[in-house]
Amino acid sequence: MSLRAAEPGDFDAVMRLYRQLQPDDPILEDGQDRAVFDQILATEHLTLLVYEQDGEVVGTIYLNVIPNISRRASPYAVIENVVVDEALRGTGLGKAMMSETLELAWSHGCYKAMLQTGSKREATHAYYRSTGFNSTEKTGYLARLPSRSKRV
Repeated sequence: MSLRAAEPGDFDAVMRLYRQLQPDDPILEDGQDRAVFDQILATEHLTLLVYEQDGEVVGTIYLNVIPNISRRASPYAVIENVVVDEALRGTGLGKAMMSETLELAWSHGCYKAMLQTGSKREATHAYYRSTGFNSTEKTGYLARLPSRSKRV
């Protein structure tokens, strides 16, 4: 098993995993998802990682390293879209992915790593706690673009 940066040929595998994470997301027919995938791969400080087992992508995690002026100009990390293939959940793969991702963040000089989850499942929260995260040190807030009604 190995964690590596995603490559252009990983698009379909990553999208398969994202559909497991967000099954209600629409499938985009206009290629916008592929364009954003390519943009992520080409952007410094953004690293879409994939975890391979026997040549197959079985997990993905998105590491964003954000340049920062405070904290002695040390960057910080935001981790998003942590997905382990449904068939392999509970096997320790997620912990291995997170451990390697945090090591990558620390190697970039990040002084902290943050993530959010919308999950209400205690197992999800226990997983994040077991990988070194806590929910007591800071408070997270989220704003979303307001829904706009369609004009006829």
